Amino acid sequence: MEQYRLDKIVKVFGRHQLALNGVDLSVQRGEKVALIGPSGAGKTTLFRILNLTLRPSSGQVWINGHEVENLHGRQLREARRKIGTVYQQHNLVPRLKVIHNVLSGQLGRWSTVRSLASLVRPVDIDLAYRALKQVGIEEKIFTRTDQLSGGQQQRVAIARVLVQEPEVILADEPVSSVDPSLASSIVKLMLQVSEQMDKTLLVNLHSVDLALSHFPRVIGVKNGTIVFDLSPGKLTEDLLDDLYSGHLPEKEQDIIFDEESPTPILQ
Repeated sequence: MEQYRLDKIVKVFGRHQLALNGVDLSVQRGEKVALIGPSGAGKTTLFRILNLTLRPSSGQVWINGHEVENLHGRQLREARRKIGTVYQQHNLVPRLKVIHNVLSGQLGRWSTVRSLASLVRPVDIDLAYRALKQVGIEEKIFTRTDQLSGGQQQRVAIARVLVQEPEVILADEPVSSVDPSLASSIVKLMLQVSEQMDKTLLVNLHSVDLALSHFPRVIGVKNGTIVFDLSPGKLTEDLLDDLYSGHLPEKEQDIIFDEESPTPILQ
């Protein structure tokens, strides 16, 4: 079954900043896909369209057979709840205990009163514990998050997505802020968890080696377009050289766009 279908997606920021230019993409339910490409290629913008936090300037997006343009209010919130996103900077609250950060994955289901009450006395402790056990750090459940290493914090971020119980996991540069020696283990963990729970997984990666060694499908993005969509065995050095011509993939900088301003911010 088709999880996503994108047809001729264009995204323009301001008047002249073309971030995506005619992207066509189909992702089947349960697929494991890696996206690679140079700085400013449009990968982060594409992910924001996939997690329904950004609408394209033109083109059509379908998720589970429903056209996103027709989703509003409760339907749109429900569609977003089924998509879990792991971010480059974790997006955790450092001073809170691990359990609170993990259970924040439930906020889409909880009322405001229950959310506030959980800060005083956490509910669903068993749920948080099971998610942390899946990522291998269940003993850290009551530790302050800022006392964890970068790799452990990324595992907390993954556990937060697990308690959300999404159909899709999007990971936007999930290992760029952890030690390179831990990067492979984090990627393997996400693949293992998504396989065990039958989740669709799309990962945006700096490292070409990680993409080629762990994913059955690799998509190359450059200048806002998809330049190849192949299995690792069909990727050639010439294709990769062309993808990164004039760029260094290991030192990629993403362009982050503020929806309130068309000005791109390099980081």
